[in-house]
Amino acid sequence: MLNLTRIEFLMLQTLAAHPGQVFSRGQLMHAAWEHPQVSLERSVDTHIKSLRAKLKQVDPDDDSIQTHRGLGYSLTVSG
Repeated sequence: MLNLTRIEFLMLQTLAAHPGQVFSRGQLMHAAWEHPQVSLERSVDTHIKSLRAKLKQVDPDDDSIQTHRGLGYSLTVSG
């Protein structure tokens, strides 16, 4: 079972809805935060780090969230 915060869930849902698409921090904030204008974009990095750790607890080989330096994050789906 994967216990996610609301923000982690919404970020993962956004990434999973469009595998391979790169989302900027701002795009992820608008998808997951109720009031994105009151948070710093770097808080996305913290939530991504936590989300990756939780995914690795379920599957230690999981590396599905990709960082695109200077651009944002994407989700790769193997299969």
